Amino acid sequence: PAKDTDFVYSVTTEALGFVGGIAIILLFYMLIMRTMRIARRSMDVLGSYICVGVASMIIFHVFENIGMSMGIMPITGIPLPFISYGGSSMWTNMASFALVINVGMRRQKLKF
Repeated sequence: PAKDTDFVYSVTTEALGFVGGIAIILLFYMLIMRTMRIARRSMDVLGSYICVGVASMIIFHVFENIGMSMGIMPITGIPLPFISYGGSSMWTNMASFALVINVGMRRQKLKF
């Protein structure tokens, strides 16, 4: 396991202290709450499912990464979204949130 990818939360908390660690958790909390608000306001079911799926993915990744940094979860190599170094993970996160932003932009009921 590399410290720049797998244990980036412990490295940033060591550098920024307790306040920095709490700030990272609060930023993820705000990101998840905003995604869930978009899911609630979506007019179509598919948009809500997309937003809830992306929020669930972020919740799992954050819980797993911070948990393995604290030693309460097994070391699996799951990156911390938008913070850990990794090309494919970053592309996946950006594409997922592009879908969430698209759902947030479309507030009309879709008609087929």
